[in-house]
Order: sequence, then structure tokens, then C-alpha cells
Amino acid sequence: MIARIFILILIITILPDIYLDRHMLRRRTRYLWWQRILWWLPCIILCAYTIFLASSRNFAPDNNTVLNVYLFLVGFIIIPKFIYALCSLLGWLCCRLCHSHNNWGNLIGLFLALFIMYLVAYGSTLGFKKLEIRHIDYYSHDLPVAFDGYRIVHISDLHVGTYGNDTIPLQKIVDSINAQKPDLIAFTGDLQNMQPKELYPFISILSKMQANDGVFSVLGNHDYADYIKADDVMKVANEREIISRERQFGWNLLLNENMVIQRDFIADKNKDNLRDKNNSTVITGKNKGNLREKKSSIVIAGMENDGRPPFPQKGDINKTLSDVKDGSFIILLEHDPTAWRRTILPESNVQLTLSGHTHATQFKIFGWSPASLIYKEWGGLFFDDDRALNVSVGAGGFIPFRFGASNEIVVITLHRK
Repeated sequence: MIARIFILILIITILPDIYLDRHMLRRRTRYLWWQRILWWLPCIILCAYTIFLASSRNFAPDNNTVLNVYLFLVGFIIIPKFIYALCSLLGWLCCRLCHSHNNWGNLIGLFLALFIMYLVAYGSTLGFKKLEIRHIDYYSHDLPVAFDGYRIVHISDLHVGTYGNDTIPLQKIVDSINAQKPDLIAFTGDLQNMQPKELYPFISILSKMQANDGVFSVLGNHDYADYIKADDVMKVANEREIISRERQFGWNLLLNENMVIQRDFIADKNKDNLRDKNNSTVITGKNKGNLREKKSSIVIAGMENDGRPPFPQKGDINKTLSDVKDGSFIILLEHDPTAWRRTILPESNVQLTLSGHTHATQFKIFGWSPASLIYKEWGGLFFDDDRALNVSVGAGGFIPFRFGASNEIVVITLHRK
């Protein structure tokens, strides 16, 4: 992870200290040699820290705390210092051009640096602990009437490895899910960060998710064995283990597969009225002969990750929807939302797709997220005529930070138009 950008991190670590050392400290204070050493010491330590993490064979170190502390220091010290130095430099250049003595860049830079420090401190503590429940309603002509009012809890991107051995945050999420009393729970991938052993402290908690028709899941890009440097045997073993673990939880893990969920209902032969068998229905001698019990169904399909490079491309829409009858109402689980326009819309008749992956970059301010620069659909409910995509911004994250884009549970209620 750090290896991909460590040159950039070293640059924004060193250059601000050079600028502040030459243009501010030397000119304005009595600057002794030991004071200069103290000034440069944090920079030297952070540079060494950066090189250490960049030399890791895996995407990130096995000890998540080592990475989290580093990222906090980058956000709380390096970036504010860089922003302040950049604003000060631009202000100094303006002073030279305009022959002014007031460098307003110093004041602007100080304000921005303090704001970034607040943002990092809040996002790494209270912001990451915040959990929201988002309710949406989806209407479709194709939905069988027996499923009118059907409740789905959609969750994504738990990244349980981020919690280490702390079970309290995940227990809060699971309790909130069960409190919605869903008919079905849909998990759209990224259960782990890098490897299945991260799941061990949470096995009993993850097994407690409850829904009338069960928990359905797919794999996300982090659930494959692409984030560790290992031989093919180890990678295959890791992938097989997370598959077996999810099924051990009692989840229905779908690997380019589908399952049918049925409901009984009562139909009137002479009318269009269809009623769920569990609803209270008055059957009198006059209309008793017109009523008969029937079955109705929807399809829950799960396609493997179908991402853009460098993310895994293992999705197969034809295999996923094999043997699905024409006219079926289909809910498709797919981790990466870019597959919706690229594959799902043009190659299928899926009415509702559930995805995650984007995290809304775990940052949103005044309704805007940097994720909008990368993804057309990055968080919320999107439509193409009557067909819809819901993108969850996730209930966790590889990096324990969120500002504005809180962890979320999505409750989707289906309605027949």
C-alpha cells in the first residue's frame, strides 16, 4: 500500500521542513544546532517509518496497528505541515510580485492546517465509530405481490481485520442489523482485509446475523488472496478458507450462482387480488371456491467480483443467472458497482443490484465525496428506467477513518407498483 506512493510521501514530508527551516526558523529565531536537530528529528523518523512500511512484502503489515499509527501521523502532522508550507510559499510569491509585506498565505495555511488536524482527529475516533441506518423504498412492476413489503438489510465492506481483537464495534453492527427484523440480509463483500485469520475473533458474532430467509453474500476484492505475497498454494488455501468460513457462519455464499426464495399466497381466480398467506384473509362460503393456494418467488443471485483492473475480474453474468426463468424478479449481489453499467445492465434483466466497494472514500463534505471523481455511482440508490443499483458506502474500512461518510446499514423495502 505505502510502496505505491512512498516517493510522494517522502517529498511532502521533506520539502515543507526545508522551506520552513530556510524561510522562517533561521530568519526569525536564534537557531542553535541542537534546536535544528530537534526540528529535523520528526521528519527523519517519519521518513524511516515510510521506508520501513514500503519495504513490506504484503499490501500492508500483518499488524494493523503499525499501519494505522503511521497513517494517523501522516494525516495529523505531515499533511497539515505541507498545506501550511504550500500556502506560505504561495503567499510569499504574491508578496514578491505585488511588493507587499503581508503574507496572508501564513494565516490561510494555519487555518487549513488546523482544520485538517481536526478532520483527522475526529475521523479517526468518533467519525469511524458512527453508524447510520439508511432506509429506502424500491418499487417495481415485476415484483410478485407476495413480496410486497419485503425487507432487505444491505451491508458491505466490514473489513473486520481493522478491529484487531476488539469485538465491540462489530457486535454493535450485528445488533443493529438484527434489530431491523429483516426478511433477508445481503452482504456484498470485503469481509476481511488481507487474510482469513482476521476473522477468528469474530466467528461467533458473524454467526448471529438473523433474517427470515437467511444471509446471502458474495466475495469482494479484499476477500481474494491478492493482498499478500505468497505462493499459489497459500493463495488457494486462503481463498478456500474464507469461503468455508462464510458458509460456517450459516451464510449463503453465492459464487456466480443463484437461489430462489418462495412465498405462499392466496389467489382469487376471478380477481387480480393476491394475498400473502400469512396476511389475514376472510374466506366466506360465497368466495371460498374461487380461492386457491399458490407459490410465488424471487431470485437472489450473487456474481463474483467483476472489477476494473487491478481488481479481480471473476464475474460471469451468464453463469450467475443460468436456469433463471424469464420474467423472474432478480436481486443481484455484486461487490463492484462499475459492473452495473458495464455488464449487468446490457447483459441481463436484473431489476435490483446491490453493491459496495467505494466506501465513498470514507470522506464526504457538503454532500460531495472524492469518490465522485472515480465512480459514476458511489453511494446511494441509482436508476436506469425502473432498474436500480444501491451502493452501500460500507460498514467498516481498511483504514479506521470516516468523516461525513459514516458507516451505514441500508434497509431496503420492496414494493409492487
